[in-house]
Amino acid sequence: MLYKEDTTYRDIREKSLNQWLDEMQNHEDLAVRGGVALAKGYIDTLKAEINRLKGENQLKNEYLRKVSKKNG
Repeated sequence: MLYKEDTTYRDIREKSLNQWLDEMQNHEDLAVRGGVALAKGYIDTLKAEINRLKGENQLKNEYLRKVSKKNG
């Protein structure tokens, strides 16, 4: 039986991180403020890579199912 994945913890953690980064954008140190933009860009890059890998994995799984049906 399929069920929807519970992402409550992940959502809370992401919201907390974003809130902290937003607070750091107003920091008096220029290096800290510059690091916020870098961190947000890196997080976006990682999310895009995760989505790409999920799609790739789904494609491989579909292919393997088709191959196993042919051989089975």
